[in-house]
Amino acid sequence: MANIMVTGGAGFIGGNFVHYWADKHPDDAIIVLDALTYAGNRSTIAGVEQAQLVTGDICDTDLVEKLLRDHAVSTLVHFAAESHVDRSISGPDAFIETNILGTNSLLKAAREVWLDEGSGTPHRFHHISTDEVYGSLTPDEPAFAETTQYRPNSPYSASKASSDHLVRAYHHTFGLDVATSNCSNNYGPYQYPEKLIPLFLLNALSGKPLPIYGDGMNVRDWLHVEDHCRGIEACLERGQSGETYNIGGGAELPNMAVIDAICSEVDKAFAEIDGLADRFPDAPAAKGQPTNTLKTFVEDRKGHDRRYAIDETKARAELGYAAQWDFAEGLGQTLRWYLDNEGWWKPLSQS
Repeated sequence: MANIMVTGGAGFIGGNFVHYWADKHPDDAIIVLDALTYAGNRSTIAGVEQAQLVTGDICDTDLVEKLLRDHAVSTLVHFAAESHVDRSISGPDAFIETNILGTNSLLKAAREVWLDEGSGTPHRFHHISTDEVYGSLTPDEPAFAETTQYRPNSPYSASKASSDHLVRAYHHTFGLDVATSNCSNNYGPYQYPEKLIPLFLLNALSGKPLPIYGDGMNVRDWLHVEDHCRGIEACLERGQSGETYNIGGGAELPNMAVIDAICSEVDKAFAEIDGLADRFPDAPAAKGQPTNTLKTFVEDRKGHDRRYAIDETKARAELGYAAQWDFAEGLGQTLRWYLDNEGWWKPLSQS
């Protein structure tokens, strides 16, 4: 039995990780630290018996130290972050505070409890980052490797790049046992409906426009959140201290292809599932019309990166990681989850 602390564990990826870890490691105690901001939802981890939710801010170093001590935490998995690029453009300050200052607060607490007080007690600080720190690729450039130069282009990616450097520095300067994983675009259950897939799914159900930035041909690598959790588990169990690992989904697609797939899945669901038209009467599919009639082109996002792609050779070779979800299968599963869990997302769409 081990005690693991998960920051941001009531959010999308962190919450899925709590479910995954509890299932795979049923004897472990899980301490969840989450500020429960707009993207944090206590209902996301409701029912996970091993998880104890502590409402608090990662910038509260004293609180983090107390939790590490009181619960004899030996592993900290750091998800907590402001992560929506659009929000970082309209209000970057929150990203600087949470992603940079908050990460530094956690590192200070970990150093104090594990190194200064614990005299080097066995531990691991695992930091969750993003492929966006690498910047944008042209169509012909090779995919991001762990050695790719950092070229962040948004306040969000710049703040995550800064946090990555802090984690590296605490390892090389103080000897903290750390690892970092940089993931591609996640999708799956419990994702707050501001990101592309849940936003477009829920807009399609309510007959709202599907706003497509620019020409819709920006390319992303899509990673099912369960595969991401599997990759983090591999990092914790087999990752080397001080190393970075890229975790991808192997599904490099232009946004337009993803949007068309969403429209097709929604149309398919209405054709196959009795009662959907009564539940969602404003959906075009409820009236026998194709969902793609909702597609609407809007002005492109400022500084919109054109292409991301992940080279996961290192993770495959050193961790044995490989994505298991096919994108089409994962998208269908995600849609069915939202259809089956209207009670989770409906209050969010009304807030």
